[in-house]
Amino acid sequence: MAYELKLELRMLQKLILTPQLQQAIKLLQLPQLELLQTLNNELVENPLLEETAEESLSAEEASEDEAPAAEDKFEDPDHSELPLEKLMGYTVGDYFDTRSYDGRDLGYFTPDTGTTQTLEHYVSDSTDLYEHLTWQLRFSETTPELRNAAEVVIGNIDENGYLRSTVQEVAEYSECTEECAMKAISLVQTFDPIGVGARDLSECLVLQLGPLELCDTLVEDLIVTHMDDLKRRKYSKLAQRFACTQDEIKKAVKVISMLEPKPGRGMSRNQTVYIRPDVYIVRNDGELQVVLNDENVPHLRINSYYRKLLSIKSTLEKDEKAFLEEKLRSAVWLLKSLDHRNKTIYRVSECILEFQRGFFEHGASKLRPLNLKDVANELQMHESTISRATSNKYLSCSHGLFGFRFFFSSGVNTENGKVSSTAVKDMMKKLIREGGEVADSLAD
Repeated sequence: MAYELKLELRMLQKLILTPQLQQAIKLLQLPQLELLQTLNNELVENPLLEETAEESLSAEEASEDEAPAAEDKFEDPDHSELPLEKLMGYTVGDYFDTRSYDGRDLGYFTPDTGTTQTLEHYVSDSTDLYEHLTWQLRFSETTPELRNAAEVVIGNIDENGYLRSTVQEVAEYSECTEECAMKAISLVQTFDPIGVGARDLSECLVLQLGPLELCDTLVEDLIVTHMDDLKRRKYSKLAQRFACTQDEIKKAVKVISMLEPKPGRGMSRNQTVYIRPDVYIVRNDGELQVVLNDENVPHLRINSYYRKLLSIKSTLEKDEKAFLEEKLRSAVWLLKSLDHRNKTIYRVSECILEFQRGFFEHGASKLRPLNLKDVANELQMHESTISRATSNKYLSCSHGLFGFRFFFSSGVNTENGKVSSTAVKDMMKKLIREGGEVADSLAD
């Protein structure tokens, strides 16, 4: 088979995602906290964007001004038209030469590497459980063999403070006897926080009774031998077993409830990420309304100085003008994408409110079956758009905080028609809870 070169013309239809369209899709599916981080990054990278407490310049207004007039002038306070060079006292070229050498006007700034130090150079770091236990081990008087075994014990303690290895495994890893491994475990169990190094819940709680001087008491007996009865609240049975009153049992239970079941969680480096709702459903004059949550989200607008700077002829170098024009187009498209994101989420929220009005009025028992296709047909949008608009988004109402996907559930056929599977689960939970309360009252 011979190879040859030839030219051909073909007409093809392809779906191509431009960078601008990719940005719009990305912004639509971002949750609130990630959106905040993305906008802050854009503020740093794009000098034509600025944050304002006032209403930002709309994307339509920015588009109209994107092609600047050639003879625009700045106006001084006396309304006399002066060129920008005379108003500033020196040429714009001098301005860029003297002010942008450190990148400040390009939206980012690199501090000098001299002797001046600021707080931004330092990052605070918390001590985790492993480091805290190792630090205490250094100050303990031990033999090298016991220290090695204790290090193995500390290395096998999880983030909650529990030892996840047996005595045999500790002895094998540290190459010592089981007696030495037991001493190492007992040594680590004396460290702070109290209760660390336990192998189960009962041992963890018993370790915390020592500093409280409650060893060999009713509290310890309940923890060691009757944890199952405590979970079922069989106080009368426990009172008969220990020949005491139910009040004494309840006092012991109160002490147990004050103990820490996970002693290591207070020193975990895992930061709690709080959910911030994207939408609020509030009642105003008796009517339910959708309110977008824009708290702490920066309000962006086009920097008027740079826009006017682009409108003056022969004041910028070619590469400088190209850079600012590119950043202006990027800023305009970002504002358009944000506007599209807010409108889409608002419309989807309104549609969910109409479909699930019974839930917002009465609770989960009135939840209706709903899927993405129903909302897409109602709003004349594609299902993928609805999926992105509801992904990782949360809605706050009088019944609590819910993910958008909570309102989309399958249906269960009944005699009265289809019922949401979520509503059925809610009814089952109520029945189980009420049945458990009845059983507890009968047991007492």
